[in-house]
Amino acid sequence: MRALFWLLAVFAAAVVLVLLGRADDGYVLFVYPPYRLEMSLLFFGVAAVAIFALLYVLARFAHHVLALPVHVRNFRQRRRRERGQSAFASALQSSYEGRYAHAEKEAERAHDAGTAPGLAALIAARAAHQMRNFERRDEWLERAAAAGESLQVARLVSRAELALDERDFATARDALNGLHGAGPKHIASLRLLLRAERGLGNWEQVLRIASQLAKRDAIAPAAAEEYKVQAYVALLARAAADRASLEARWRAIPARDQVQPRIAAAAARHAAALGAAALARDIIERSLTAEWSAPLVSLYGVLPALDAAERAEEARRRIEKAEKWLHERPEDPQLLATLGRLCAHAELWGKAQSYLEASLSFEETRAAHLELARLAERTGREADAQGHFRRAAELSGA
Repeated sequence: MRALFWLLAVFAAAVVLVLLGRADDGYVLFVYPPYRLEMSLLFFGVAAVAIFALLYVLARFAHHVLALPVHVRNFRQRRRRERGQSAFASALQSSYEGRYAHAEKEAERAHDAGTAPGLAALIAARAAHQMRNFERRDEWLERAAAAGESLQVARLVSRAELALDERDFATARDALNGLHGAGPKHIASLRLLLRAERGLGNWEQVLRIASQLAKRDAIAPAAAEEYKVQAYVALLARAAADRASLEARWRAIPARDQVQPRIAAAAARHAAALGAAALARDIIERSLTAEWSAPLVSLYGVLPALDAAERAEEARRRIEKAEKWLHERPEDPQLLATLGRLCAHAELWGKAQSYLEASLSFEETRAAHLELARLAERTGREADAQGHFRRAAELSGA
């Protein structure tokens, strides 16, 4: 459309010039003694325009000739920039495709071309890490550090991720803590820090970070609960050296978490090992009241190593509680087996056998057969004991 417009304008100008040439009788006279030059006014106008056009073209040509080195330099820079951008895109694609050798090569080209040198160095560092070339990886991380403060967060997060991949939890934690004076604030860093603290066994920090992430809805509730359980179980194990420490740690756990079956089971085991039978019993009873758990029911039948009189008395107390539960769960095989075990501790041989056989009627388990075998040995029934031992072995090999 523009070309058509200019073509029409040229034809119109030509028509106007012809019309002016026919109607105009004026002329232009140049006198420079002894010379005299005379021409029509129309010719003078056309010549002036032509001379101006020629001078303009010559000026533009001279300008381009003088600016040629700048144009060449700009052209080379543009080509270098285009090649660098192409190499950077290729490095990203190769990294996602898992072609790490090619990714590092292309990232090096982009870095040398000056295209996002910091990011290119980080891509190359990750590629070198995947190829287990840790020396090259560290060199690239140093180049990324030289790119400036704008890449500080990206570099430290990358360093932490790579350290976690090597299970170098201390280095990962140091890198993440270097993000902020009071520790990392954004969710991605907190997730990485959670992994680092778990690997280092800093369970108090695991509890704190998991709580923060759960409040921000940054991790699934089930994952947050699992981290919390792992932390409390580990902290209870650390405090299991003496009874006072164990009780102090147990009291420090929130009541809503004390009834969690795995936490309660860990605390009860440690209490039983320390001879705190009443504490172990109370822990399990409170947890079972809140949430029924078959492993806890089985644990309820395990008594601490006390003397015979204390063991029998503790067994009777637990029998009374378990029989109350049995009214609500008359067909629970774990509860029946636990009652059988407790009755055997209390030397109530007949009730122990009845409960254990009732447990087998609902679910045949190796543990119940072993308890019946031990009970038969105590009461002098060797043939029955051998039969239960054989059946327990069959169930173990099944």
